[in-house]
Amino acid sequence: MTQHIIKHQPVFAMLEVQLAPNEVLVAEAGAMVARAAHIGMAVKLNAPANAGFFGKLKAMLIALIRKVFAGETFFVNHFSSPHGGWVWLAPALSGAIKHIVMQGNTMLFSAGSYLASSGDISMRPRFGGCRSILAKEGAFFLETSGVGELWVTSYGAIEEIHCNGSYIVDTGHIVGFDASLNFTIKAPGGGLMGLMASGEGLVCEFQGQGRILIQTRNVSALVQWLTPLLPG
Repeated sequence: MTQHIIKHQPVFAMLEVQLAPNEVLVAEAGAMVARAAHIGMAVKLNAPANAGFFGKLKAMLIALIRKVFAGETFFVNHFSSPHGGWVWLAPALSGAIKHIVMQGNTMLFSAGSYLASSGDISMRPRFGGCRSILAKEGAFFLETSGVGELWVTSYGAIEEIHCNGSYIVDTGHIVGFDASLNFTIKAPGGGLMGLMASGEGLVCEFQGQGRILIQTRNVSALVQWLTPLLPG
């Protein structure tokens, strides 16, 4: 398991990773705070690397979809060194960082939640359904699977919920969830008036058994609060 420390939780979290020799850390572009001088950084396409022309073309298409629809950057940074060393990472917004061990399972994450990963982790966009197009948080989730480690981030603190039956969460507060859960994106209730006047966005109703990661703050609510204060 990759040696790491998450500092300054839960408001201004920063991830410190101690890499073993030749171990590779993949991180969202722009997330690096600092690194040891001998740690190398390579910029790569934000998609699985496939051999051949058509493989590269597919990788570029996936990366473009993730950039436009899933809120992820087009490129990611790969950190490594023959001697090992340390890397510091931090998300763009103030909030928490959560470490997740992947053991062949699959999880889905909302746009912007991914911070870094190590090991054999694959990522691809997954459409959330027609109603998700109306959600301010985006129409796509980021589907991750494989064996390795993930570090995800939130706006605010992260609360882990174990769903056993059904659970309803505002889409703006979703960080991620197990793919074993079925989900439906729907209006919050109260008919058209409930959607237009309640101040609530669309909600995600989960069914089944699995974990749900919820963030205590909503980025869309922050944007709505700031917009009237901006000049012009």
